[in-house]
Amino acid sequence: MITIRIGSRGSQLALWQANHVATQLRAHGHTVEIEIIRTTGDRMSQPGFVPDPNLDRKGIFIKEIEEALAEGRIDLAVHSLKDLPTELAPHFTLTAIPPRVDARDAFVCEPYWALHTLPYGARIGTTSPRRRAQLLALRPDLTFVELRGNVDTRLRKLDEGACDALVLACAGLDRLERTESVHQRFEIDELTPAPGQGALALETRSPEHALDTDDASRDPEIYAAVRALDHPPTRFATDAERAFLNAMGGGCELPLGAHCLSTGHGWSLHAQILQPDGEQSVQVVIDSLLNESPHELGQRTAESMIRLGALELLQN
Repeated sequence: MITIRIGSRGSQLALWQANHVATQLRAHGHTVEIEIIRTTGDRMSQPGFVPDPNLDRKGIFIKEIEEALAEGRIDLAVHSLKDLPTELAPHFTLTAIPPRVDARDAFVCEPYWALHTLPYGARIGTTSPRRRAQLLALRPDLTFVELRGNVDTRLRKLDEGACDALVLACAGLDRLERTESVHQRFEIDELTPAPGQGALALETRSPEHALDTDDASRDPEIYAAVRALDHPPTRFATDAERAFLNAMGGGCELPLGAHCLSTGHGWSLHAQILQPDGEQSVQVVIDSLLNESPHELGQRTAESMIRLGALELLQN
């Protein structure tokens, strides 16, 4: 029996995710270890960190983990899917996407019970261009505070008065059982979630690029073990969302949301693109066609958005 080594960031949420996957693998009879890896994204949240002006913010939470995966120090990387670039290097593969939890965004605030109850000019703690634009579309008077760090750090800064409210992913708050101050969960047509939000990404080495070791069966066995955790409905939905994101430019810094829902007889892809100031937006809901692949649905949704002027909004 092989030992599967999981690489994870050291935050409380990242370790919860890694241990959640480890528990599932162990339930299938596998031996699992977890190695903590510090990423560029983690260092950015530390006091005194000065980012490289040429830093590519795509993949800041995965670069060092993928390096460990390529070198064979770990066998499996567990990411939040929304952090994973839409295109992976050929020697990696997105082996499994387990069932997704609540993908919506949450309004986190103790004294005020919903976004519309905040006083004029209230301060929202978020670094997300998507959330800023979406919130400004609902409340143009809002101001924003740059808050970095993990969920616990942001909640602590909220308690210390650094801002009046936070907007965070429901998934992380639910997983950490930190929902005591969640008074509103935004509908997907208000704050359309980031592509892949609420889902985990289980990344391994590609079967075509296995490690050159004495045991030629090791990487194929790891791939098969992890692949067993894949959830086809979540895979379809998130593949469609990521195909849409890729067609629109593929960057996590875009003020863009996409969320795919099952309709019982097919799929509906909800997509939203906004100007950074929230003044203009394009929003569509595209239903899947018979036997349409998730990639085709995402691409067709992007084409619809482009016809409506979405690229001009992004350029502005």
